[in-house]
Amino acid sequence: MHPIRLLLLAHLTLLLGAPLLRAEPIPAPLYETRSEHDPNGIGKFFLGREIAHVMGHQAWGWLERPEREEEERTDLLLEALAIQPGQTVADIGAGSGYFSWRMARKVGDEGRVLAVDIQNEMLEMLMRNMAMRRVEKRVKPVLGTITDPKLPPNSCDLMLMVDVYHEFDHPFEMITAMISALKPGGRLVFVEFRLEDPKVPIKLLHRMSEEQVRKEMRLHPALKFLENKSPLPQQHILIFTRQ
Repeated sequence: MHPIRLLLLAHLTLLLGAPLLRAEPIPAPLYETRSEHDPNGIGKFFLGREIAHVMGHQAWGWLERPEREEEERTDLLLEALAIQPGQTVADIGAGSGYFSWRMARKVGDEGRVLAVDIQNEMLEMLMRNMAMRRVEKRVKPVLGTITDPKLPPNSCDLMLMVDVYHEFDHPFEMITAMISALKPGGRLVFVEFRLEDPKVPIKLLHRMSEEQVRKEMRLHPALKFLENKSPLPQQHILIFTRQ
């Protein structure tokens, strides 16, 4: 076996605490860099998909736009997540906290929302929003990195990524770390604009197909695909669980 693959297998075994059997071999190298690429991407490719630029904190207004609930039916997404009181949920790429405060109301006083972002500016804005909504005691801001959300092992019942995964600079490493933070039976949820639907008015690199997400998750044998819920007008809700 290629030495890079052996190293990755050893690393994952330490994280997950079990021998690993893969449905898909880990590519070596993991990533490919191309000089010619989409201007909306970083020129780095993972399993044939170009990684998109991260949305900076300067664009927070788009996250909080008044028409978002109607356009994306975020109310239906929250309903589909079936969050229960007392659960610990992680909002990965939480941004300004659009979903964090809504999930905080679902988990109640005994639950916790771990709001993860890699931009301090976003977390500062997020906590101002949590205070305004009077849920700041239920929400913990977490400064993650581009390879690690910095969450405790086996701590989360649910981890939510809304239009975030396609921007991960290191998707393989990030998902590996996220799996470690999931409880066994915990759910990992991808919400991504549908690449399959030409009517979705979002740039191509900021959309993903179900096939591509499942292809990339097959590199993580601890994950099992559960379902693609489809109540939303523009986005997939792709749900995986940690076995």
